[in-house]
Amino acid sequence: MTVARIACIVEGRGEAGLTGSSGAAEILLRRIVEVIDLDVRVQVPIALRIPRGSLIRRGGVEDAVERAARRLGGHGAIVVLLDSDDDPREPLEADLLSRARLIRANLPIAVVAAKYEFETWFLAAAESLAGVEGLPPDLRAPSNPEAIRDAKGWLGKRMAGGKYSATIHQATFTRHFDLQAARGALSFGHCWDEIARLITELRQPEKPDAGTEGRTEA
Repeated sequence: MTVARIACIVEGRGEAGLTGSSGAAEILLRRIVEVIDLDVRVQVPIALRIPRGSLIRRGGVEDAVERAARRLGGHGAIVVLLDSDDDPREPLEADLLSRARLIRANLPIAVVAAKYEFETWFLAAAESLAGVEGLPPDLRAPSNPEAIRDAKGWLGKRMAGGKYSATIHQATFTRHFDLQAARGALSFGHCWDEIARLITELRQPEKPDAGTEGRTEA
């Protein structure tokens, strides 16, 4: 069994998780890797929560990646997971990834931006969430989930309590939603591909950390 140490950088409490419990990001990583490679066990030593505005500004993702790398002891991979909101998804991912790699070129790094919101992926696999946390048993996915700007609101309107809370519901929905159905959403397909790439890179010999002389790992 190979242990894959992956640090997560996220923007929300639901993705990071509450003290003592796994957040949606860790749960998602574990589930995807279980399908990709049964011989790999994911270990998430840190889920670093950084507000989106702070993360995307100059120096934000750079600082977050450095902090995550230090927690990894310089060995492992890093996933940056955020919502695209109203920014074009692919340019946002490319910009953050290039900036992150300038800081830690020796570590496998992935940047994944959900189209609008993380919850968009739940909409793409809505049938698999029927009956979960007060959602109706006849729940159906919208025809174009990535065109819906307010995925949280879409879920809340259909829940028995009338409200969706990422802190309360996101981890549970992440445990239940159908990963294969969600791959119909382009941004989730990209997420899947990037996690698969990280696992492949983690199985390869590590690169020398040529740009980090003088740093003290913690």
